[in-house]
Amino acid sequence: MPLTPTEKIWMDGELVDWDQAKIHVLTHSLHYGLGVFEGIRAYATSQGPAVFRLTDHIARLFSGAHILGMKMPFSPEEMVEAVKTVVRVNGLDACYIRPIAYLGYGEMGLNPMLCSVNVSVACWPWGAYLGDEGIANGVRLKVSSWARHDSRAMPTAAKSTGMYINSSLAKVEAVMAGYDEAVMLTTDGQVSEGTGENIFVVRHGRILTPPASSVGALEGITSDSVRTIAGDLGYEVAEAHLRRTDLYMADEAWLTGTAAEVVPVTSVDDRIVGSGKPGPITKAIQEQFFQAVRGQIDRYKDWVEHVS
Repeated sequence: MPLTPTEKIWMDGELVDWDQAKIHVLTHSLHYGLGVFEGIRAYATSQGPAVFRLTDHIARLFSGAHILGMKMPFSPEEMVEAVKTVVRVNGLDACYIRPIAYLGYGEMGLNPMLCSVNVSVACWPWGAYLGDEGIANGVRLKVSSWARHDSRAMPTAAKSTGMYINSSLAKVEAVMAGYDEAVMLTTDGQVSEGTGENIFVVRHGRILTPPASSVGALEGITSDSVRTIAGDLGYEVAEAHLRRTDLYMADEAWLTGTAAEVVPVTSVDDRIVGSGKPGPITKAIQEQFFQAVRGQIDRYKDWVEHVS
């Protein structure tokens, strides 16, 4: 989905014009991929734009930086305010927000310890990541030939920039084969996640999702929100190891993520999932989620942080 430029980007404490938000070609993270980022959404509400679970996203950004040994030059509170400032100054009612911390210019080589840490926040209008059609009617998945990272090889608990080469390869493979999205398996064949989404299935009325800690999946904030919503709706939610065939045999399935939001899955490897249409549990959770992100449900109002 192409970028729509906005007016200002926050870079290391200053607002700069979109076209002037530049870095040097010898920026360390460009060469070695060591950095952390977040994907966050702001939604239009009756009280103006509000950022969904902003403080939780910034906390995960700092956790990822800590895992990678990056010392953040700003506090979490300063980063929360930076995000609000960027949304406010660009006059957007709804947008996608990208904070990123990366190793800057001045040092080269595999030892990153002497590098400065730079931080930026940008935002822009962005619709449904997997399309409005996907939100409404579901998407087709393909199990990727690329395995998800093993946590012994990469720190999968961090939303790290370089790790997404793995996701990009899987995404391209799926799209080139005519599918909407890929499913990543672990090296021993367990379902991990999509290229940028967590996975849920329904079997016999129970909602199941892979345990992030043992399958290399990121602990998703949207995933956490959906678990809470599902529990409040009276559904049983449990973590379970899933094989690819468990996806084929699911009564319902969906993907969750900040970019993707909540997207029904209608087939995996050309096997129809359930009825081949978004199921009743999927639709019930979708409805609650899209109300929650817009501050329309009192019990979830703490999830939205108003910009003004």
